[in-house]
Amino acid sequence: MIFYSEYQSIYLILPLIGFALGLFGTMLGGGGGFFFLPVLTLIIGAPAQVAVPTSLTATLPIGLVGTIGHFRKGNVDLKTGNIFAVAGIIGALAGAALTGYISSKQLKIAFGIYSILIAMNMSFTTWRKKRCEENGKELRPLSNVGRISRGSFFGFFAGAISGTFGTSGTAPVMAGLFSSRLTLKKVVGTSLLIIFVNAFFAVGAHFLVGRIDLTLVAFLTSGSVIGAIIGTRWLSKLQVRKAENNIRHVYAVVMIIIGILMILK
Repeated sequence: MIFYSEYQSIYLILPLIGFALGLFGTMLGGGGGFFFLPVLTLIIGAPAQVAVPTSLTATLPIGLVGTIGHFRKGNVDLKTGNIFAVAGIIGALAGAALTGYISSKQLKIAFGIYSILIAMNMSFTTWRKKRCEENGKELRPLSNVGRISRGSFFGFFAGAISGTFGTSGTAPVMAGLFSSRLTLKKVVGTSLLIIFVNAFFAVGAHFLVGRIDLTLVAFLTSGSVIGAIIGTRWLSKLQVRKAENNIRHVYAVVMIIIGILMILK
């Protein structure tokens, strides 16, 4: 169901937030969709059942713009992306169906726990990668079986999270792509493709059972699309390889903080 909420003055901060999320989402991966749900619930005060499909809808323009921009720069691994996306479609439909059976409070607590667990997984894989680098070793490339199994697992999980929480499944997508041993730029570009596909199918499922606030979508995307265009261009000019481990740790810390806030609020 689509509706338009009545304008409130606090909505004026949404284009700014959208711009920041679009900018950093297309530079660091995930499209920023991970943060839309906390923004809508903690700052705007939207009910979780409205915030979930609204967050997903607001993620679509970032995913589309970012994917096109990164594809042109050669930063999208289509083989890996397709594995994640196919599994994610199934997960997104299952997750969307689940939201009708849990309360807003349960949804927020579950999201908080999930955020913390994914952050811990990302920290562990980053620590393992750093140790290999310090010892002068390279992580062995994944076999086809390993790539497909990891892509299917993380892809389904990302889709389920996307459909359930409306966050575009950023955390498991990033964790899965990092564990697939892609370069940071490939991780960023491929994550946007996966997240766009997940969000597209999850929005379709939520359209039948949820409520999408187009007023909030308009305010968010008015800034996020501009940020996504700029972020894609900036990333292509940056030398990011040396900063990969630090960026992963930043992701993990932010996820833990948001997870705690969602549990306590």
